[in-house]
Amino acid sequence: MATRTLNDLAKTIRSKNAGTDRITFDIIFSTRENYELVRDSKLISRETISSLFNIDDERISDFVTFDPANAIKFTIQRPMPSGSPGEGDIFGCQQYPPLLDIQIPVS
Repeated sequence: MATRTLNDLAKTIRSKNAGTDRITFDIIFSTRENYELVRDSKLISRETISSLFNIDDERISDFVTFDPANAIKFTIQRPMPSGSPGEGDIFGCQQYPPLLDIQIPVS
């Protein structure tokens, strides 16, 4: 079965602060076809996110597929507030790379 990476299918994959205690992730597709392919594969799920980021499901505060924007969005609770001593990504903008190489079946 042929696959493509999520990075190949999505227009935008990003992470950013959602307040001091959370990081939100956006996976946005330029075409409805790519969005539905990924959404319907169910490979982007709460379970996938928990495993990929090595976090408990309880740390995922939101997970939605948003059809009007061809987007999948989720938010995770930070282990410590943004800017805390030892916290390595004050803006939350460097957390998305584990998503890039997820393999999505295309046929």
